[in-house]
Amino acid sequence: MRYTTAQKAAIDCLDQPLLIVACAGSGKTQVLASRVVELLRRPDVHPRNIVAFTFTEKAAAELKDRTTTLVNQELGEVHGLAEMFVGTMHAYALDALHAHVPETFKYGVLNDIQTRLAIDRSSRKCGLASTVAMVNGAPRMLRRYVDSRLYMQVMNILREDEVDEAQLPESLVSALGMYRDQLHQHRYFDYTDLLKTAADLLEESPDDEMAGAFVRHVRDHVRYVVVDEYQDTNHVQERLIRALTRFGANLCVVGDDDQTIYQWRGSAVRNILTFAGRYDHVRTVTLDDNFRSSEGVVSLGRAIAEENADERLGKQMVAAGHQSYQRGDIIAKSLGDLDEEAGWIADRIEHLRGAEFVDAPGAEPRGLSWSDFAVLYRSVANDAGPLVAELKRRNIPYLIKGLTRLFEAPEIEACVASFRYINGSAGRAEVQSAWLDADLGLDNTDVSAGLHVLDAARDWRDGERWSSYNIQRTYLALLEAMGVREERVPSADGATRGELVFYNLGKFSQAISDFEEIYFQSDPQRKYEGFVGWLINQAPAYYAESDADVGYATPDAVTIATVHQAKGLQWPAVFVPALRRNRFPNPRQGGLNAFHVIPAEAVADADRYRSRVEDERRLFYVAVTRAQKWLALTWAPGTSNRARRASEFFDFATRNRYVLTAEPSGEPPRLQPQARHEIPDVSLSFSELKYLFECPYQFKLRFLYGFNPPIHEALGYGKSVHDALAEVHKRAIAGDLISPYEVETLVDRHLHVPFAYPELRAQLRRAALDAVTRYLRDNRDELPRTLYSEQQVQVHVAPGVTVDGRIDLIRRLDRDETSIVDFKSTERAQAEDVTRDQLHVYALGYQELTGERADLVEVLNLDQGSSDTRELVDEGLLLGIRDKIQKAGEALRSNTLPRLERWCSTCEKCDLRGVCRSKD
Repeated sequence: MRYTTAQKAAIDCLDQPLLIVACAGSGKTQVLASRVVELLRRPDVHPRNIVAFTFTEKAAAELKDRTTTLVNQELGEVHGLAEMFVGTMHAYALDALHAHVPETFKYGVLNDIQTRLAIDRSSRKCGLASTVAMVNGAPRMLRRYVDSRLYMQVMNILREDEVDEAQLPESLVSALGMYRDQLHQHRYFDYTDLLKTAADLLEESPDDEMAGAFVRHVRDHVRYVVVDEYQDTNHVQERLIRALTRFGANLCVVGDDDQTIYQWRGSAVRNILTFAGRYDHVRTVTLDDNFRSSEGVVSLGRAIAEENADERLGKQMVAAGHQSYQRGDIIAKSLGDLDEEAGWIADRIEHLRGAEFVDAPGAEPRGLSWSDFAVLYRSVANDAGPLVAELKRRNIPYLIKGLTRLFEAPEIEACVASFRYINGSAGRAEVQSAWLDADLGLDNTDVSAGLHVLDAARDWRDGERWSSYNIQRTYLALLEAMGVREERVPSADGATRGELVFYNLGKFSQAISDFEEIYFQSDPQRKYEGFVGWLINQAPAYYAESDADVGYATPDAVTIATVHQAKGLQWPAVFVPALRRNRFPNPRQGGLNAFHVIPAEAVADADRYRSRVEDERRLFYVAVTRAQKWLALTWAPGTSNRARRASEFFDFATRNRYVLTAEPSGEPPRLQPQARHEIPDVSLSFSELKYLFECPYQFKLRFLYGFNPPIHEALGYGKSVHDALAEVHKRAIAGDLISPYEVETLVDRHLHVPFAYPELRAQLRRAALDAVTRYLRDNRDELPRTLYSEQQVQVHVAPGVTVDGRIDLIRRLDRDETSIVDFKSTERAQAEDVTRDQLHVYALGYQELTGERADLVEVLNLDQGSSDTRELVDEGLLLGIRDKIQKAGEALRSNTLPRLERWCSTCEKCDLRGVCRSKD
């Protein structure tokens, strides 16, 4: 590949701190991948020496795939790529803690919604109820539900920012301690505590009892650290970066200060602005060629960025790609009212659908389809209503990223009505009407069958023990009874609407999982009442304020998203509506905020948490530069007096010479609309891959649409036993053989079955003690021959598809044979052919890791009286599994994910069979 002079300079700079200033669309992913290749050319550099941080998992998958492809092309077979970390800081922190700090093995991670639910549930124990806000000089106690989001932000600032604790009220310091105690009591990290824990430990001595193994790993192995999107790092992330480089590792940071858009989460643009002054001998390379967008888009984006001249690194973005600019591509349009604005956007989408577009240099032109359009709002929750109504009216398919406005979808309104019926706040007629109005192809008989499921859930006295009344199970049983199927959903344009409906139903499944993660053990009546109350009163706002998304389905539909959600993405045609004064730029918010609770003087640069026009301008820059060719900026007067004028950003755009304020006449060159159906680069764990092997449609339901299985009360038992054995083997590698007298302490350290009722927990503890005792008795002589424990492996088998796995144990047998061992228990039981596939993947991964072939694969069953299996590894086995993975990957990328041809044992055991097919 040909690189620009600046790109080549960034690729070749390997031995001094490097700041890469990467403008929008400048090809930074390719540059980073090429830089890794140059590092691996060095004979003394192993993949395990490289840690590369990305901002999102999607970006990580893309960088990992690009790097692996380049390594294979330029260096041939390089062993050990699985040990190079590419991913988010949060993923690194969790992996590292789970690898090196046994006390954290049992910890899970709460997402933001689950964290807020946990705060609401335990408002006294976590400190919210005793926290005071000073409003107009008077104290006001924070309130459950009302202030839980604010309290979560306060707790985040106190742990992740540069805070002078001496200036904090004692009650707030106490609340922070209570909050962290609650997290650790339930064996949870939230996102902030995960990073703080890792940073705290890495700042300790290599001889520290808890942190030592982690610190020694960094000292002995980490030599190169790469940080993408560096402009969005905060103080605790900077601490983690410093700790990873404290023993001399080279640091390369990549970012664009013009795209700093997370200040309200604590991101500090000063990190990138002052980088060259805080590290010695820094080299700065600027990538200012934009290969994404046309000359017109680049000109407008550059002009916006240059308005922040006083807080900006010097650079001059230029258009260097293949996208051409024609008059009329960029329009700034004033409309009479909000409905007229929505109508004009819909008109423009219909007008451009089929317009000729070329995705890449040399590619065949195609006609734009629905998924080539994105509408980016400052706030979807506040402003997207008129457009959503207009798209519905015209039958234009659309999807809303994340779970914002999910609860306005008719199928989700029907779901909510169903759960209201369970707790008595809705009648049969209302439920019947809601499902029929959702237009999913159901009739009265179908809905009546679903009502029988809801009637059973209302009766707490009959059936199984109360704790098995599981909301997710009720939800899936309801969909099954009614016969809700993707292909039954009527659609004006083929299969699109069925995909969109199931995309929403999968999101609702995620909402159930979020709630049950926190409230699973409540008694049925309180649980269902609490769930319905949350759905009606809190959930719509909770998800409206979240960037969370589920699945990675890509239906052919117009994307509606916030600008924040669009970061890192691109579309041929982008609309930025609602450019009204007091909306975009968003004014400084009044009302209660974090600095009514935390003294502003206690936080370094506290002003960045408040919306400043410079920050809003950066957000506008990001919105504009998502467009490849067509861009439309619109505004219309709102209903309040504060919303009657155009935004200063809109006015500024009209002064750019590439922008028209009226549409030109004529039609663009047209072709048949053809969606660019693109599954993103994916990195699958084996647990995900096995679903693709077992049943492609089950995989689609779980991972493209986001459906979750019901929580099982014994969930966590198998992992607990595995964690205990992992500590046994890690200690054995270090020469420390565990004593039988330590088994009880070992099991109690790792046993974590958060959904088990007391009797079941006692039963599972006895089973774990028996399993570990039996394993040590039967395998004690083998422990000194442990080679690896919980070893990460990776198989790259097709463009964009990488399989990651973790081998339980690799050991040397007394015949000098290498054996790959997988532990099984009842909870983790699966079909024998799936287990064999898993072991074959691990054998392939071991070969890619070490360049050597394992001799055997073994399954050691940890249950009493069970049998083990053992199989030789040969070349045919490895070729067979590689071919099977490659075919599965090709099916995924082509969206060929059919149901199994007939009902079978896989269907019998599938948690999601009810939304797939009936047994008959």
